[in-house]
Amino acid sequence: MSERIVVTGMGVVSPLGTGVDAFWRRLSKGENGIRRLTRFKADDLACQIAGEVPSIEEDPDGFDADRYLEPKEQKRTDRFIHFALAAAEEAVAQAGWVPATDLEKNRTGTIIGSGVGGFPAMTAATRLVDDKGPRRVSPFMVPSFLANLASGQVSIRHGFKGPLGAPVTACAASLQAIGDAVRILKSGEADVMLAGGAEACLDRVSYAGFCAARAMSSRRNDDPALASRPFDKARDGFVMGEGAGALVLETERHALERGARPLAIVSGYGTTADAYHVTSSSPDGDGGLRAMQLALASAQLKPADIGYVNAHSTSTPVGDAAEMAALDTLFQGRGKTLAVSSSKSMIGHLLGAAGAVEAIACICALRSGILPPSRNLDEPEEAVAGFELIQGQGLKRPVDHIISNGFGFGGVNAAAIFSKVD
Repeated sequence: MSERIVVTGMGVVSPLGTGVDAFWRRLSKGENGIRRLTRFKADDLACQIAGEVPSIEEDPDGFDADRYLEPKEQKRTDRFIHFALAAAEEAVAQAGWVPATDLEKNRTGTIIGSGVGGFPAMTAATRLVDDKGPRRVSPFMVPSFLANLASGQVSIRHGFKGPLGAPVTACAASLQAIGDAVRILKSGEADVMLAGGAEACLDRVSYAGFCAARAMSSRRNDDPALASRPFDKARDGFVMGEGAGALVLETERHALERGARPLAIVSGYGTTADAYHVTSSSPDGDGGLRAMQLALASAQLKPADIGYVNAHSTSTPVGDAAEMAALDTLFQGRGKTLAVSSSKSMIGHLLGAAGAVEAIACICALRSGILPPSRNLDEPEEAVAGFELIQGQGLKRPVDHIISNGFGFGGVNAAAIFSKVD
């Protein structure tokens, strides 16, 4: 049997707050993290709401960039990098991993995915060049927005000299980062990996693009708390969010030898392609279904062993329908013994950071015995109505194994299984 991979540290920046404790306390209660946009003028956009990360001035658990970066460095790096550094710092502190020797540094890697990277930095640079000319561009402009610079900056700060990567696979990016890290650990290339995702894509241009594609919610700008409605018949599109999630993964042997406490096991992982359409999933959910089947096979588990699914469900009519089809096929006949919910109903869709943040929600659920709910699930679609749809408040139900899904543009699918420590 191959060596188990365990999680020993977690860190999060989210619309519900910064830090795992604040995030989980609010998520498990079904609190809302979606509000009217404050970052830029949105009156002329179809969607005018977002899952914005609150500042420390707005919320005692809000984000304070000054804790992680000097003001000068903040100007040289995009917001997604700020989030990644914060989430990584919390995860590394919980894991208690500070590599001291060259060997330890060389055996510690970093993989942080992002769907887009520093999109606001790119658009700001474009406006600057157009308005004031190329001579006004900073030499730090390019490294401020490159998608791999979240992992690069974390690696530099902590001295992690092992494998370095950055999946840029749309909304599956950070779940693939976790899967890639697991594979690296199992292959023996590293002993410890910092894996996750970061995204801060709230920008007029990105909103204009998604609104033009009619992918975003537009009916509930006056009541943002009701806008994100995964699996609900009245859903009309996703709500964009921002944030970051980071996990310290290591071989179980390495963790136990150094006295670290495993929080959960990453027991299975699978990834596939739809090979169907640029933005739409196959209606039968075949790609997502196969990703879950691969994850189950690698974990040596059966569908009956899964107690809860943290669905990718973003609140788009087409995407939700495909995932419902996949869940119905895989878990047919399970009924109320299978609990299902979507964290995006509370925090919006964090794009490339979604998988890592939702993985942390899954691990908190395993450890607490409380399964997080969905908001706004007033009239569920028939395809999932037979499952235990957790509505409003968290459900107290201990489970041993959880599937978390992540699907993205281009037809990419990822599924990971997180299991309770023995």
